[in-house]
Amino acid sequence: MLDEAIEPTDPPVPPAALFEILVRENAGSLMAFLRAAVDDRAAAEDLFQETMLVAWQKIGVYDRNMPFGAWLRGIARNLVLAHYRSAVRRVTFSNDQLEHLELRLSQIDRQPGDCFDERIAALTLCVERLGPLYREPVELHYRQRRSAEWIAERLATTKTAIQKRLQRARLHLADCLGRKGVLPQPGQAT
Repeated sequence: MLDEAIEPTDPPVPPAALFEILVRENAGSLMAFLRAAVDDRAAAEDLFQETMLVAWQKIGVYDRNMPFGAWLRGIARNLVLAHYRSAVRRVTFSNDQLEHLELRLSQIDRQPGDCFDERIAALTLCVERLGPLYREPVELHYRQRRSAEWIAERLATTKTAIQKRLQRARLHLADCLGRKGVLPQPGQAT
């Protein structure tokens, strides 16, 4: 007869398994950050792998009070800057732009939603709801990575008109994502 309830105890999770779980939860967000910062898909994938290697090597200094995704993006940001310094290319992103991108992704991280994939699904739905005047330039610019000049030529308009359409489309998308709870609404604390 057992008078006391026996509570099962789970064995401790090994550090490698914890690292793998955290990486799996943040891989989509990290790759989005890298793809936004680096035009070359192969370079972005290489930087992703390098970020994982550095993160694994430095996991002992990770501050558990800080979101893991933000910590990974900090490592990636330094690697992106080093990539542009060593590649002798025109720097596509400045440190300020990378900090702005990190801020936006951090805001998204603090919003409700179980995973990055759900947020991407919300974005896809919002893009589908854009009128053709805005949706086509968004698809060409962000998915096919075409320049405003190229899009203007294809749509028989001016570069300025395309830039304005993209700007308005971003505002519509931010509003749609705000209504879905993925982005903070204007004036909402983050």
